[in-house]
Amino acid sequence: MRINTIIKQSGVKLMANIKSAKKRIKVLDKKTARNKRVNNRIKDLTKEFDTALANSDVELAGEKLDALEIKVDKAAGKGSMHKNTASRKISRLTKRFNAVKAAK
Repeated sequence: MRINTIIKQSGVKLMANIKSAKKRIKVLDKKTARNKRVNNRIKDLTKEFDTALANSDVELAGEKLDALEIKVDKAAGKGSMHKNTASRKISRLTKRFNAVKAAK
């Protein structure tokens, strides 16, 4: 765990004295906010996909899977998610989708 994560969780503000350190803190905050937005959107899409599968709505699940695939690939490309993690997530979702599709 990084030191600024520990400090932020404890509620203490970082007080950098060096200009470059202050800039790094700002950049980290921006990147963290972006990563949270992207990962939350991926979680939301995954929940929508799960709901569609639970309701056996193959068409809607297919649309959600396509949207998820695009979003996860972009996240991996931008560095919000590791490329192997993205590949594994898409693979598992596709496997579940194909199983429901074959059962129908």
